[in-house]
Amino acid sequence: MTIKVCVGSSCHLKGSYDVIEAFTEVLKKYDVEDVVELQASFCLGHCAKGVNVACEGVVPAAHGSQVEETPEGFILHNVNAGNVEELFASEIYPKLNLN
Repeated sequence: MTIKVCVGSSCHLKGSYDVIEAFTEVLKKYDVEDVVELQASFCLGHCAKGVNVACEGVVPAAHGSQVEETPEGFILHNVNAGNVEELFASEIYPKLNLN
């Protein structure tokens, strides 16, 4: 699975590098660094809803205002360093099928 954090202009101004750092820590905490590839990405096309995070290779666990399904997986909207772990635990981790 691949997680792509938008680092385009709008998301950069909204703290995308803090989101990348938070994801790095969460991936370590959950011991999934060998299963999940974290990448920076240029604009994901949802600038007003940033910071945006594309999750490719899985479908969302639930649908809500922060989750938008795509053909490749889904996009999380309005991600910030404070909600990364919550979104990871609810939307990404359950779909990794590690059990």
